[in-house]
Amino acid sequence: MTDTNEIKKNTKFQNKGNSSSDGIEIRGNYGSDLGEIDKEDILDVMGCKTRRDIIDLLRREPMFVSEISNELNVGQKAIIAHLRAMEDVGILNSSYKKILRGRPRKYYDLDNEVTIQITINKNSFDVNFQDSRDTLQLPSGDEWSKLLDIEKRLDNGQMEALEELKNQIRLYDNLKARAEYILERTLKNR
Repeated sequence: MTDTNEIKKNTKFQNKGNSSSDGIEIRGNYGSDLGEIDKEDILDVMGCKTRRDIIDLLRREPMFVSEISNELNVGQKAIIAHLRAMEDVGILNSSYKKILRGRPRKYYDLDNEVTIQITINKNSFDVNFQDSRDTLQLPSGDEWSKLLDIEKRLDNGQMEALEELKNQIRLYDNLKARAEYILERTLKNR
C-alpha cells in the first residue's frame, strides 16, 4: 500500500523564489518554454520512489494506468494520483488512443527531457535544471559531416559547393515542413 504522504503534494517548501532561507539555491532556465514550472514541485515529485519508477517505465514506452499498476504492483488509484501530480508539474504528457474494442485509453509518456543536477557539499546545496529544448540540437552524424564538408569547401573557395548547400537547405526546409504538418495533424486529432 502506498503511503498517502507520498502521493500528496509536499507543502513544506513555501518559498517560490530562486533561493530559500535555508541556503538552497535553485538555478537554471527550466520552464522558459513550458510556462512557469515550480522547481520545488519537480524536486518534490522526484523525491518519491514510486514516481521515479513510473518515469523509468515511461522512458521505455508510453503506457496506460493498468499497465503501470501491474508492472509496479501498486494500486491503480495510487498510480493515477502519482501520474496526475507528475502531469500537473509538466514532467509527463498524456493522450488518448483508440483501441479495437472498448473506450480509448489514456496513455502517459515523458513530455520533455529535463536535466537535474544536485550538488551538495560543505559550502553549498545547488539544484540546477535544464530543459533539453534549451540546448541546440545538431543534425545526425552524416548530415552534420556533410554540412561541415560543404562549409570547409566553401571556405577554401570551392564555389561549386554553394549549390550543394542550397540543396541541403531545400531538403531541411522540406523536412521541417513535413514535421510541422505531422505535428499540426496530430494536435488536431487529439
